[in-house]
Amino acid sequence: MADDDLAKLKIDKTRTVFTKPGKGRRRIYIAGGAVLLVLIILALSGVFSPAVRVDVVSVQQFYPAQSFTLLNASGYVVPQRKAAVASKITARLQELYVEEGSRVKKDRVLARLENADLEASLRQAEANLGAARSSVDQAAAELNDAHVNFEREKRLLAKEYTTRSVYDAAEARYKKALAAVSGARSQVRANEARVREARVSLEYTYIRAPFDGVVLTKNADIGDIVTPIGAATTAKAAVVTLADLSTLKVETDVSESNLSRLKLGQPCQIQLDAIPDERFDGTVHMIVPTADRTKATVMVKVNFNRLDSRILPEMSAKVAFLSREVSERERSPRLAVNRKAVIEKNGRRYVFVVRQGRAYLVEVTTQDTFGDMTEIKSGAASGEKVVLNPTKRLTNGSRVKINE
Repeated sequence: MADDDLAKLKIDKTRTVFTKPGKGRRRIYIAGGAVLLVLIILALSGVFSPAVRVDVVSVQQFYPAQSFTLLNASGYVVPQRKAAVASKITARLQELYVEEGSRVKKDRVLARLENADLEASLRQAEANLGAARSSVDQAAAELNDAHVNFEREKRLLAKEYTTRSVYDAAEARYKKALAAVSGARSQVRANEARVREARVSLEYTYIRAPFDGVVLTKNADIGDIVTPIGAATTAKAAVVTLADLSTLKVETDVSESNLSRLKLGQPCQIQLDAIPDERFDGTVHMIVPTADRTKATVMVKVNFNRLDSRILPEMSAKVAFLSREVSERERSPRLAVNRKAVIEKNGRRYVFVVRQGRAYLVEVTTQDTFGDMTEIKSGAASGEKVVLNPTKRLTNGSRVKINE
């Protein structure tokens, strides 16, 4: 039985397997055609083509003045008139009338120190002055009486109606009255000086603005001890810092080797990091006649032709020193690209815009040329990357690799 079962498991090689002719081949042809089609599509799409290495530049906002800029430098906005306003005496700060950003006029009271003792001294000096003036009036009355009596005795003596001793006594009295009036008047002048001194001392307790300006910092608070030298660790030397914003200028360092490009009154354009979309016209105000030996630079001060309320002290600034004045039509920014990125075909202009690793040919409309930059009126947007110096290998849709 076991042998019979094993015999059944043997393969009968005498049996022939029949299949429909051509069915397997058709499947092979279909699969091969599909693979070939995919390969053709991939080849046409450039998958098997090596990426073209290119340099790119950005389409950007361009100011025409950049085409005739001689030199660029960076610096800071600095007020030319600035003061740390302090007191001349040591006292406790009792009142503070301003804060950061307060605009003040010259001689406005910014703060007041404790001054009750000085006010009392002034009242006493004024009272002493009043008493001295009363003494002058009293001495003047005595002088008038002595003078009348003296003149009378003089006439009587001439007629021998009186004695010499009486006349001498009247004369002595008159001279004594004259001296008393002179002394009383000197006393008045001394008391007037004491009153002025007391008023000056009292005025020292009022901290006033030395010029029209804006409060930049507040350095002391009510209750702080204010002293002119700041000897104590808890004492404050300055109460506020004040700046005249009408004297704002840009101070920038220029290399010694570039000084020959600059001159007084030279036109400039100023860009502030805080206001990046605007350019301010300026002129060279001063080339400071000394150099910094550690940096081999010279400080140049640049005026703002028109001050703006948005311009604040210590803002960082970039200055472009120009070869000529900026015309009205050159003040507005233009959308531009390096002219080497623009190609011409059949009277039309194109650029290769790089998007997701491929370069696409895009038609653009151009207008003015400023140095190396060509103005783009339409076709490309600000910030787009375009190929610089495109070669003939580059076609629409080519894979590209940007050079570092």
